[in-house]
Parts: sequence; C-alpha cells; structure tokens
Amino acid sequence: MPKEKLLSTEEARKVLRTINQMYPDAKSELVWDNKFHLLCAVLMSAQTTDKMVNRVMPKFIEDYPNPDALAKASIKDIENHISKIGLFHSKAKHLKETAKILVDKYHSQIPKNKKDLVSLPGVGEKTANVVLADGFGVPAIAVDTHVSRISKRFHIVPQNAKPLEIEQRLEEVLPKDEWIHTHHAVILFGRYSMTARDKDDPYTYLKTK
Repeated sequence: MPKEKLLSTEEARKVLRTINQMYPDAKSELVWDNKFHLLCAVLMSAQTTDKMVNRVMPKFIEDYPNPDALAKASIKDIENHISKIGLFHSKAKHLKETAKILVDKYHSQIPKNKKDLVSLPGVGEKTANVVLADGFGVPAIAVDTHVSRISKRFHIVPQNAKPLEIEQRLEEVLPKDEWIHTHHAVILFGRYSMTARDKDDPYTYLKTK
C-alpha cells in the first residue's frame, strides 16, 4: 500500500491561511458571558451541536450565575436544565462535580493552565484548549470533529492521526498568534463550507480572493 502523501509545512500553512481569510471574524458560536459559563458551555458541547447548547445556556446562566450556585444544585435540577442536549445525565454529574472543585480548590476561579483544567471532571484536552484560548487569550488549538476532518481531508495530517497529533501538527505549521483564529475559522469552514457530506476535491471549497 503506497504511503500517504502529506502537505509540506508551507502548503499546509497556505491552506489554513486561505480558510482564515474566508472567515476573518471567526469566533466561537457558543453563548457565554464569563469564564465559568464558557467552561460549562464547552463541557456541554461534547457530542452535540453548539445550537443545542445555546438553547439551554440563557436559563442555565440565569439560574447558576457562579460555581457555588451550581455546586449546591441537585443533579436532577441540573439535568432538567440541560435535558435537551446529548449525554445530559453524565454532563450534569460532571458539571456539579466540577463546580464543587472550583469552589473548594480554586476559590470559584477558573484555572488558567491546562494541567489543572483537564483534572476537572468531564474536561479533556479540547475543552481545556477552548477555555484557555477564548477565556484567557492563551494561544491554543482545540481539535474537535471539524478540525480533525478538515486536517485529514487536506492531508495536513495522516488519516489515522489522533487529536493530540493533529493539535501538535497544526501548532508546528502556524505561528502562535494565528492559533486561536485558525481554530475557529477551520470549525466554521467545516460547519458551513465543506461539511461532512461534501466529498468533492476539498480545494473546490476554498474561496481565494
């Protein structure tokens, strides 16, 4: 079986920068008003859509304004708030446990480093990177299904690349000051320009100026 041909660093950078130009105002589509609610929203967004999370966030924000309020809520009450989204039973449990840890260990503040973030229940690499990037402005690339698919379709990474390998490759390709915007631009490109159903040559979906 022939070895998969991958893009060079320069070729990969050109693809990603073209996507950046297509979405100059790219940012998260999740609804949140502070770092705590950002963490909650991203935790809830696993294996569901941002639109579904956004439907529950306004009431969630109103009823749980801070970690203490969420930590004191019953699991049943939290489940009732987020029952429209997938895996709401486990997510409600993680939200309550995370809120309690934030209160007890971090004085209700959101940690600013990945090691502490990924130690929270239900928080993985992707969630931690989104919180760091969007909440604190720390350069990071979060690999979700869109970022993974687009990176593979353009042969920036091998087809069997794991999320961490994709993250590391994209960080190699781009300078740090482009990481956050690129992450959001690639998500929007995968969501609206080249969806999972689109099977044509991926370059036909790139709109160059």
